[in-house]
Amino acid sequence: MIGPDSTSIFNNPPGVPPNADYSGAETTGRFVVVFAQDESNPSSVLESVGLSNVADSRDFGDREVDVSETSSADATFFSSLGIAVVSAEPEQIGSLQTSQGVQGAVLSVSPELVHHVLTSAPSEYVRGFRDAVTHLDTHLFTGNGQGSGTELAAAPTVPIFQDTKQFTWGLQAVQANSSQYSGRGVKVAVLDTGFDANHPDFAGRNITTRSFIQGESPQDGHGHGTHCIGTSCGPKTQSMGPRYGVAYEADIFSGKVLSNAGSGSDAGILAGIDWAVSNKCAIISMSLGANVPQVHPPYVAAGKRALDAGSLIIAAAGNNARRLQSNFGFVGAPANSPFIMAVGALDHQLDVTFFSARSLAVRGGQVDIAGPGWQVYSSWPMPTRYNSISGTSMATPHVAGVAALWAHATGFRGRELWSVLVQESDRLTAPSVDVGSGLVIAPQ
Repeated sequence: MIGPDSTSIFNNPPGVPPNADYSGAETTGRFVVVFAQDESNPSSVLESVGLSNVADSRDFGDREVDVSETSSADATFFSSLGIAVVSAEPEQIGSLQTSQGVQGAVLSVSPELVHHVLTSAPSEYVRGFRDAVTHLDTHLFTGNGQGSGTELAAAPTVPIFQDTKQFTWGLQAVQANSSQYSGRGVKVAVLDTGFDANHPDFAGRNITTRSFIQGESPQDGHGHGTHCIGTSCGPKTQSMGPRYGVAYEADIFSGKVLSNAGSGSDAGILAGIDWAVSNKCAIISMSLGANVPQVHPPYVAAGKRALDAGSLIIAAAGNNARRLQSNFGFVGAPANSPFIMAVGALDHQLDVTFFSARSLAVRGGQVDIAGPGWQVYSSWPMPTRYNSISGTSMATPHVAGVAALWAHATGFRGRELWSVLVQESDRLTAPSVDVGSGLVIAPQ
């Protein structure tokens, strides 16, 4: 853990508050170093402070960093991002900031954070809240309660989406079910708990799987990753249940950056981003986060450099709100980077879910867009096969899948893709601090 007196060694890039307080964050004891983009020899910079055993992602085929080989290294450098994760003594970290030989080469040094899958409240609570709202709506606006209901019957009601035999409610809401585009030829990376490669719904698909978790295969031993991949890139047709996948012909890149227990560190996530960018993935979906309000400098750099390379990172805003208790939460890392698209969650009535985080009052801390995130039906590791769960984790792959459809329709990448997503979204009555530009909508 980083002590309170250690924050003075952390310099942050423009747009990030100086001397950010990480005292409440879950950290690993390692550090993340962001190099200047034009730094040509980061290994020599690290060597100058005594970190001589440096692993480089360029030394691995397809930039697939083998964490079993890098675990003993002093540092692992992710070349596509210009970022390194280092194990160092405090005096070495101090030298990275003050040494004459590294002047201008290092932009920031931050503690390495631990991230988790973003879970919401128990599903029973979610279903109960939904049923209560539906019951109230029925009695107030249709006249089925006590009294005639004559005056209230004419009042407009908010459309309620429901799963049908053909389509999940989320696909209907984002209009993916009527889109003529499929995401064909678009590479979508989902960085999560991995993927169940034995799931029958994905037979014959173009799928690349990698693990960045030491000692674990790419196979999903949790469920969260398979669910997110199903929503973003699930099949057009399957033998059981409704269609649940948005970009059903996209090329799937599954990077396991969270363990079977649902957690992982910056090192694995940055390795996954570096791998996805190097493989020219147009969209990188991350339904994960650290529940800290600080903007984390590594993701400021990673988000911007990914955009420059044509890769749009889309991340879950977070589930730390408890709106029924007037607690609106905040967008956590990495979604609060100004160069990562933060996604809020909506329910069947297109209202903000009670757990969806509100914008943070710093540059980059805003919710940018919203998607369906309440009781979302999608794939799950066998033999369960399917599951319905809730969270901004579920809203994020809806946006990622729609982004793949727009990439297919327009050829846009990077910032152009970001722009079309927010420009073509449906405005909602909820405040922009909760839903950004509104509900993501697929091209028709």
